[in-house]
Amino acid sequence: MVTVTEKAKERIQQILNNEQYDENYFVRVAVVSGGCSGLSYDLKFDNEEKKGDQFFEDNGVKICLDIKSYLYLAGTELDYSDGLNGKGFEFHNPNASRTCACGESFSV
Repeated sequence: MVTVTEKAKERIQQILNNEQYDENYFVRVAVVSGGCSGLSYDLKFDNEEKKGDQFFEDNGVKICLDIKSYLYLAGTELDYSDGLNGKGFEFHNPNASRTCACGESFSV
């Protein structure tokens, strides 16, 4: 399961409202090959369920993971930063043995 911080929830709701997505949209989080450390995070808004999708809800946010990504992301916290070091979603993944400096890729 992926948990969602209050700041991430607020930003997700802001995006959903600004883009005028309806209530059928959810956050799709995936792990894809690439990045400095071998695996990268992919986050997007979607409204189409695919075979094998795993759905969770935390802090009022519906999150979808494919089964492969679930293995890498179990226990991950999704956060949002708007500080001086940059704006964007951050993943705090307990399964990552190494992350790159930008925090966008990892390895296990």
